[in-house]
Amino acid sequence: MPKNVISGAQAVAEAVRLCKAGVIAVYPITPQTRISESIAQMVADGDIDAELIMVESEHSAMSACMGAAATGVRTYTATASQGLALMHEMLFAASGMRLPVVMSVTNRALNSPLNIWNDEQDSFAQRDSGWVQLYVENAQEVFDTQIQSFKIAEEVRLPVMVCLDGYVITHTYEPVELVEQDVVDKFLPKLKPVDTLNPSKPLTLGPVGGPEHYILFKKQQQEAMEKAAEAIQKANIEYSSAAGRKYGNGLIETVNLKGSESALITIGSVAGTARPLLEKENTGLIRIRALRPFPADDIRKACEGLKSVGVLEKDVSLGANGALYDEVKAALYGQGAGPRVSGFIAGLGGRDITEKDMALVLEKIKTGKEGVEWIM
Repeated sequence: MPKNVISGAQAVAEAVRLCKAGVIAVYPITPQTRISESIAQMVADGDIDAELIMVESEHSAMSACMGAAATGVRTYTATASQGLALMHEMLFAASGMRLPVVMSVTNRALNSPLNIWNDEQDSFAQRDSGWVQLYVENAQEVFDTQIQSFKIAEEVRLPVMVCLDGYVITHTYEPVELVEQDVVDKFLPKLKPVDTLNPSKPLTLGPVGGPEHYILFKKQQQEAMEKAAEAIQKANIEYSSAAGRKYGNGLIETVNLKGSESALITIGSVAGTARPLLEKENTGLIRIRALRPFPADDIRKACEGLKSVGVLEKDVSLGANGALYDEVKAALYGQGAGPRVSGFIAGLGGRDITEKDMALVLEKIKTGKEGVEWIM
């Protein structure tokens, strides 16, 4: 199919249209607003047969999506930064009730100081809420992943957030190859919920869970999250057959590892800055697509034979390190003669990560330097 030059935000809206979400509840917030505006226009034009709920806050947006999902309707929302933080309570509730809500998170820095530019602190701060978290590099990938996210959510009965870097992806216009409606219909059949709220068959969702039962629910969520890894890989393969595109094995993507002794591990759009330098610097790339479930086994396998790796990320777990660095270190711990691991915190608050910065990082990784430093 011919490619359309559209923004990342428009690519998200086109994917939601093709997936036939029945209830869409959104509250505008920079840099997500272009998504909600595009979807609202599609609803007004009759291109999406959906109930668009204009709520008074992001907390209400998630609450509305939960109510709709509980009745067996395909639901969608989008947010960023402070809006995602305001949803915090309801994120746990949606996952705990095993509702397949799908959400786009247009990554943006959190207060304070006030900052509307991109980093990934907002979604990283929610990584323990029980949501599958997928991160994309560009507009084409967000279009494809957004479609896959509905299938993943409905298969494992967990909510999914697709995380795309604010402005870097949302407001950048790129060639994007869309797919026809019949392709999506075949890939994503009509939703067939297991348990729904229905007056003719009363049931309770999200009841009180006492000490004797609560832990059982949490273990079921954990088991579902472990199954989500397989569902992500399966969706990646099936979508490749339908649309001709796939992204690594779904959980990670590796580039230029053969013959390299070192590799950059990163997440999100910053991988695009590294790609032109990989062969020149004789360095590999391990791009993480799924933060939850965390692909520890895949990372260990990708790192076999490497002498050193470095983790570059746009977040910080204050009082510890970069959150991704700690996850990677834990995954590689006890691997005998595994690679030396360094960490780099960069790009917070939208600060540019230039090719010059990237070249410096790749050189430092090759030295086998360990520990964490800030790229300022």
